[in-house]
Amino acid sequence: MKRKIIIIGGVAGGASAAARLRRNSEEDQIIMFERGPHVSFSNCSLPYHLSGVIKEADDLVLMNPELFLKQYNIDAHINSEVTAIDRNKKTVTVRRLDSKEEYTESYDKLILSPGASPIVPKLPGIENVNVFSVRNVVDIDKLNQFVKKLSSKEVTVIGGGYVGIEVAENLQEAGYQVTLIEATNQILRPFDYDMVQIFHKVLTDHKVNLIVGDKVERFEKDKVVLSSGKMVDADVVVMAIGVSPETYLAKEAGLEIGTTGAIRVDKNYCTNDPDIYAVGDAIEVYHALTHSMTKLSLAGPALKQARSVADHINHKSTLNKGYIGSSAIKVFEYNGASTGLNEALIQVLDLKINYDIVRIILSDKVGIMPDAAPMHFKLLFEVPTGKILGAQAIGKGDVTKRIDIIATVIKFGGTLEDLKDLELSYAPPFATAKDIVNYAGYVGSNLLGGDFKQVNVDRVRGLVENNETIIDVRETYEYERGHIKGAINIPLSQLRSRMNEIPKDRPVYLHCRTGQRSYNATLALQNMGYSNIFNITGSFLGISFYEYYNDKVSGRDSIVTEYNFR
Repeated sequence: MKRKIIIIGGVAGGASAAARLRRNSEEDQIIMFERGPHVSFSNCSLPYHLSGVIKEADDLVLMNPELFLKQYNIDAHINSEVTAIDRNKKTVTVRRLDSKEEYTESYDKLILSPGASPIVPKLPGIENVNVFSVRNVVDIDKLNQFVKKLSSKEVTVIGGGYVGIEVAENLQEAGYQVTLIEATNQILRPFDYDMVQIFHKVLTDHKVNLIVGDKVERFEKDKVVLSSGKMVDADVVVMAIGVSPETYLAKEAGLEIGTTGAIRVDKNYCTNDPDIYAVGDAIEVYHALTHSMTKLSLAGPALKQARSVADHINHKSTLNKGYIGSSAIKVFEYNGASTGLNEALIQVLDLKINYDIVRIILSDKVGIMPDAAPMHFKLLFEVPTGKILGAQAIGKGDVTKRIDIIATVIKFGGTLEDLKDLELSYAPPFATAKDIVNYAGYVGSNLLGGDFKQVNVDRVRGLVENNETIIDVRETYEYERGHIKGAINIPLSQLRSRMNEIPKDRPVYLHCRTGQRSYNATLALQNMGYSNIFNITGSFLGISFYEYYNDKVSGRDSIVTEYNFR
């Protein structure tokens, strides 16, 4: 039987639902309303227009109404805002933004995919600065055209999430002087504080004026005033502090709103009205690891939801296992990716999880390859089950491959033993024969089995300040290039002949460059009767990255004689 299906919102979720609906049925009438001038544009690619990576704004548009009609027989209306839903009559009110004409359209099924709006708080003096946000092609084109006309080049980005970082990076690449302000103590919340310091350093290396832990209080003429009293010149301000789900239509129609403030849906993404579905940034979803509802502004989940809705409308079985939140980002020459839980989320939600971490640094490919580089990897696992809870990876190589593997293992309920057993593709230009994912399984299993003890890089400053015994097992020439202040140099090659220099009556902390040699030293000492030995995860390379940014911005004394980032 022919049905009339209306979709509100024509970007990721809406356009995908429309296409899947058509693949399921040639009979249904499918109408899509988008209040903006474009449907099906690449939202996540918007910042890359600022640097010219994507040269023309029109290149961001993937489809137009004419093609939707010709290729899919989908009636897509742009510049058409749905202003009301009448659930009793099963109609929507549509306003044409070009002519202000209003009319009603009936539906058999309705899909909401309105997305989320950038949060722009009404701070004092906001009228004194040129404020932009980034939601669609029109927004990014306006920003790009405006900054190109500036006589000076000072731009301030407020917000250290994915959009804020990508906007800051691309403006810096385009030659602007960029200040990035984040009110909390770190950018990029999917990464833990100990890992994100790598990105803090990368941004400052590229001359981005990064300010964290300082909140915007007000604006003056072309200036941003922070709670610390600091004033930042800003010919342009880009607001990227987050998004708020578009729920106005849903609320006015009497649809249920969930605990997160987003639209509540069931496992089939149906609202409390059996004829109305919702997908994308506007809904709340079930987090498979926290066992609670959350908001997830990611394109991948939105596309999956859209497919499920189209299938459910057509009486096909759907599967909803919840979401774990996998994402990736490029920050200049470094790449980052994360999935699942991190330590910060566990603490914020007060999750009653007993967990431990693996923190390792290994080459992303065979070390003799000219473009081989260190990869920083952090894995969280449950104790005592060894179940994988989450992971983060940062490096110059392919971090997404590694995190995608972990995300897959998490989805299948995998453990440390599964990571050890994974059979992964190998060739020197791509990876090592034992990939960092396998190593994470080995190290985690050793920790779970009580084979050795560790401390993370974030505890090393405290160890130095307490005059704890720290032994550097790198070779002498490495130690002389830079070392932890007060550390004793006993190279691994000399360890067995100099054991009398290592005390047994107090804790001893070992490190090398990345943690592998010091791990071997830890086991050797344990086998020789030492019981209070700790390996420092990430070792000197990890310590250098962890300490650098805070040392520079605070002016505090460094705990190392020289940093080493190679």
